[in-house]
Amino acid sequence: MLAVLNKVNGVLWGTPSLILLFGTGLLLTVMLKGLQFRRLGYAFKLGFTRESEEDKNAEGDVSNFKALMTALAGTIGNGNIAGVATGITVGGPGAIFWMWVVGLIGMATKYAEALLAMKYRVKNENGEYSSGPMYYVERGLGRKFKWLAVAFAFFGAFAALGIGNSVQSNTIAAVMKSSFGIDHLITGIVLAVLAGLIIIGGIQRISDVASFLVPIMAILYIGGSLIIIGLNIDQIIPAFKLIFYYAFNPLAATGGFVGILVSDAIRNGVARGIFSNEAGLGTAALIAGNAKADHPVKQALVAMTGTFIVTLIVCTMTGLVLIFSGFWDPTGGAISGVPHPVGLDGGELTTAAFAANLGIAGEYIVAISIIFFGFSTIVGWYVYGEKCFEYLVGSKGILGYRLVYILATGIGAITSLTTVWAFADMANALMMIPNLVALLLLSKVVVNETNDFFENHYKLAQKSSKRKVS
Repeated sequence: MLAVLNKVNGVLWGTPSLILLFGTGLLLTVMLKGLQFRRLGYAFKLGFTRESEEDKNAEGDVSNFKALMTALAGTIGNGNIAGVATGITVGGPGAIFWMWVVGLIGMATKYAEALLAMKYRVKNENGEYSSGPMYYVERGLGRKFKWLAVAFAFFGAFAALGIGNSVQSNTIAAVMKSSFGIDHLITGIVLAVLAGLIIIGGIQRISDVASFLVPIMAILYIGGSLIIIGLNIDQIIPAFKLIFYYAFNPLAATGGFVGILVSDAIRNGVARGIFSNEAGLGTAALIAGNAKADHPVKQALVAMTGTFIVTLIVCTMTGLVLIFSGFWDPTGGAISGVPHPVGLDGGELTTAAFAANLGIAGEYIVAISIIFFGFSTIVGWYVYGEKCFEYLVGSKGILGYRLVYILATGIGAITSLTTVWAFADMANALMMIPNLVALLLLSKVVVNETNDFFENHYKLAQKSSKRKVS
């Protein structure tokens, strides 16, 4: 199975897909005149301040803040801990640079996804809003593109079972075993039960849990990372030099080490970058449509801040900690001079790096973070999977999907890590391609809505946003 998945990923993550991904992000960046850089401060202000009266009275299911927290619950996950470690081990320090590129360009992509989600959202049979690429494809491009909408929904419902829960539960189980000695099967059962209890409560309960968990886990993990960075402050410049150098230069073969090509750094940086921030996958659109906002651009701006937080902050911190420790080096220390922990990968490798700097406290910081990150992603990604499945079969089949999702959460805990990551990479690509095609075809709509907001609503929105921090 692993051999087949690797061959499929070799095609899906080949040059055409990378051109499509970067091309879409660059085109949107140019068309929007670098909006993700010019309006970043305002975007954070919208996301982390209290709702304006206009937004409170607007239609929707949750506030901008809760929509962002739910999206971050699905986005800030073990891709930021285990994924970065895997990407650096296979692609070298240069992979981090390509994660940054994907993140900066991806902010424009995620902005477009969320804007279109708000513009073309619909109410389902239960009175809740449903949104996502399948709706902006069908309603924005017309019925003749229905096949593209169905393709995304099918791959999205399928991907949630791997990206959203199997990868997360697998990483949680590995760390629970190494840090606390708890068997993988027990971890899988507990995760499945807890996820089931929350999922049954629907979007409101999931957003409430996300709004509680995300700030806690972010403070814990980022706080631990900042302590390590402070302890190694003299290594910051050398670490960045490694990142920039190996982004454009191969890592030479040494002894039994076969070396890392620049193409390896790019492929793994892009793949892990997409896995960590999900820009281009269309997942932001699946939750953005539930937000209360009086104009689509508001929620779009809030949504793009998630990409900045995930890639430019969280992933960078993980990468720096791994470089400081020297554990990114697959040669076992031949290049860095620091012994590489034998047999460790993913979250376990990041745990070892934290422990090398902070002792047992570092190990527990990562272990607890992985539990929070992973579990919040499991429940956050359920929203994505349900929206896709609902589009395909209607709300009547949701119970069956819930049961399958919960079961997959448990199974993921006892599955091979390598196989699970390969499956996740494949699922990412299969969601990404139809979504990016739709964004290209609807790019003019994105520009028109953006111009309308900043020409006719921005000044009023700025005045309304001068309120206390949420």
